[in-house]
Amino acid sequence: MTRVEFIFNVPDKLAKVTDICEKAVAKGRQLTIFTQNDMMSVALNKQLWQLSATGFLPSNFPDHAMSQFSPIVLDATGENLLQDDVLINLQSEPPSFFSRFRYLVELVGYQESDKSAARVRFKFYRDRGYEIKKTDMAER
Repeated sequence: MTRVEFIFNVPDKLAKVTDICEKAVAKGRQLTIFTQNDMMSVALNKQLWQLSATGFLPSNFPDHAMSQFSPIVLDATGENLLQDDVLINLQSEPPSFFSRFRYLVELVGYQESDKSAARVRFKFYRDRGYEIKKTDMAER
């Protein structure tokens, strides 16, 4: 069964995604980032490839020829899923395909609209019997 984690009060979601990716890739994990749109995918791709002056996180889009070799795939549609390890959801709805993944991360910012959408997703997973880990960035 998919492990679900909600991370609340995230000040900068793209920075948090980068942090999660950096740690996961170091452990040999594969990630799919379910972005809101292609523009977000492009911005996140740039951020991952320019992580630091001496490092980067290889990422690609699902339709790119090298995406099958990339540990991070940035996808706004979910139509061409290439792996089933870690899914980071940046959309406001639960992904219809989330249950094929071993681990799902939901990031929630400070905005009330974001929190409201997250409550709906939280209830969606809980009502289907998923155990949910909760992490509050404000408490750190």
